[in-house]
Amino acid sequence: SMWGAVLANLTCLQQTDLKSLIAYSSISHMGLVIAAITIQTQWSLSGAMALMISHGFTSSALFCLANTTYERMHTRILILTRGLHNILPMATTWWLLTNLMNIATPPTMNFTGELLIMSSLFNWCPTTMIMLGLSVLITAIYSLHIFLSTQMGPTSLSSLTEPTHSREHLLMILHIFPLILISLKPELVL
Repeated sequence: SMWGAVLANLTCLQQTDLKSLIAYSSISHMGLVIAAITIQTQWSLSGAMALMISHGFTSSALFCLANTTYERMHTRILILTRGLHNILPMATTWWLLTNLMNIATPPTMNFTGELLIMSSLFNWCPTTMIMLGLSVLITAIYSLHIFLSTQMGPTSLSSLTEPTHSREHLLMILHIFPLILISLKPELVL
């Protein structure tokens, strides 16, 4: 499963379609979950549960943002979706938050889950850290690539593009705030 996670991460680096990249990202995260469930220790099972819940919110939020981008740009090709920061600055904040959660930065629940999984995998077999480290590095690379590709650079849209709607902000709030609350009180799920 760790090898599958690394291969899914490498596949993410080759994707030009935003939705495909997010989907392969989910596959790579579930590789960590499968590895943790296979070990069957208390820490690994707690980490798997935490990562499944947090990644459910995170990947769903990323798909919502991809749809918001598609509604404005009418394409999912990364090279054509650049420059949204200039037109939709609040959406840039949502992209940044969800990508930071996808990378599993502290103090998010993603970080807690991955840390528990990494600790249990290291205790089980220290050489798994090579694949884990590679997986984490590649995840950071493609997550930053998503953010930079969609937000920075010149845009192909005019400034007449409609701004983000309150329903889109509400969708993101309903994804991010529960994850923040669970991150602040992880004993709710662990």
